[in-house]
Amino acid sequence: MTTISRFAGARFLPPVPALRRAADRVPERARLPLAVALLCEAVLLLWWLAFYPGLMSFDSITYVWQVTTGHWRSDHAVAYDVLVWLSLQITGGLAALTLLQTVVLAASLGYVCHGLRALGVRGRWAAAAPLTVVLVPSTGTFGIFVWKDSAYAIAAVLAFGACAHLAVRQRPVLHWWLLAAAMTGLSVFRNNTYPAVVTAGLVLLVAMPRRWRRIGAATLIPTALALGLNFGVYPAIGIQEPRTSSYYAFNYADIAVAYHRAPGSFRRSDIAVMSKVAPLSHWSHGGSNCGWVDPLMGPPFDRPAAERLNGRLLDVWSHVLTKRPDLMLSAHLCRGRIAWALPRNDTDIFVQPAVIPPDRFGYSRPGGLMQHSQFLPALRTDPPSAFLHRAGVWAYTAARTPELTWFLWTGSLWCWATYLIVLRLVRRRPLRAALALAATTAGLQVAVLVASPAGLFRYMAAPVLLGFLAAPLLTAAHPADRPPGGGESRRSVRRADRSAPPRSGAAA
Repeated sequence: MTTISRFAGARFLPPVPALRRAADRVPERARLPLAVALLCEAVLLLWWLAFYPGLMSFDSITYVWQVTTGHWRSDHAVAYDVLVWLSLQITGGLAALTLLQTVVLAASLGYVCHGLRALGVRGRWAAAAPLTVVLVPSTGTFGIFVWKDSAYAIAAVLAFGACAHLAVRQRPVLHWWLLAAAMTGLSVFRNNTYPAVVTAGLVLLVAMPRRWRRIGAATLIPTALALGLNFGVYPAIGIQEPRTSSYYAFNYADIAVAYHRAPGSFRRSDIAVMSKVAPLSHWSHGGSNCGWVDPLMGPPFDRPAAERLNGRLLDVWSHVLTKRPDLMLSAHLCRGRIAWALPRNDTDIFVQPAVIPPDRFGYSRPGGLMQHSQFLPALRTDPPSAFLHRAGVWAYTAARTPELTWFLWTGSLWCWATYLIVLRLVRRRPLRAALALAATTAGLQVAVLVASPAGLFRYMAAPVLLGFLAAPLLTAAHPADRPPGGGESRRSVRRADRSAPPRSGAAA
């Protein structure tokens, strides 16, 4: 009878006492990370509701068209296309997918908070960094985009958290599995990310050389998996491969930049081949903007002709590389500028607007590919609160102020800042394994530097998130600075200091 009474009473407990009892059952070391994860989710839910069912771009509509019309292609991340397809099939819309992204991101941020505390960061700063990530519009809204790059950035946050825990060797088996999961996410959510995972593995080897077997398993297996999917499984099940002109667009762009700057470096045979693909004036115009591939690849550039003559175009590229390597290197570094340099003007970094146009980026126009699609209603902003939507648009638009681009949207800045912060931590602790905290950022930077078609923020969004999360490491305490016994002892010492009577000058 007593047991029944207690059970009945528990059902009618006031919310606050019930929550307190539930909180008391959470282990003390997990309370702050859990609280941070819940607060981050609350903020992310506000962004999610403000732009319900989520922010979208041209690529977002392309995903939906591909998976709903049978035009599956591996030029985008097939793994993310599957998530889009599941959300549409199960719920009829995309809100479930973007909601899932907020949950995984919030959990990963709580995980990072726990890792920062293990590295000696005070609780207030360990909590402030994840909250900053979700509050700042440039990073807070990125998790609610229908974009493979959003899932990619979330995987990068999880990898950063795993590296933080591995640096202090807390429950290594669990964190190695989480690192492997994060590296798998990086591998399958972007097609050209192999350099990122391999580079991260090399940095991890420098940080923890004795763990080379686990590092190899956590990085090389996901890389092999992604390669096997892209070049074996996907073609076998009928998923179309990217066009040849898409694979070699970077080479064509290099040719265009070189031709624009030094047309006299080209042979007659080179010019003859180029003329069969596009007018020479178009080659020169496309090369006038070294940071973007799209101006060259658009009309009147003949993609089918480029694919037929691809071998000869690559011969042109090889000849120019041999004769004028300076032009080729300049073109490559210019396209990858977002990975290593600060923006020079407003056009160096393109930030996706927060508005979905009524024609769905041209897909729903008369004669468009999705003019009569049943999923068109799911491809528009339909927030439950007009006020919340206006507030969200205002905050996002304010963050796009050109004078704030260098701080809020520039991944290269946060790459270099992360390296300096990590090096300071390694010298301060000292803790060589803390170099692992730079592994993910280094990989992301190298991947964009190796292959980047344009200066888009989304390509370097993940380093911005990781830079915000690394900032509290500037306050990380040296182990010798802590009182014996950890956090409880430190609080006890402070309470004792406050309650102790003041000593006289003579006693001192």
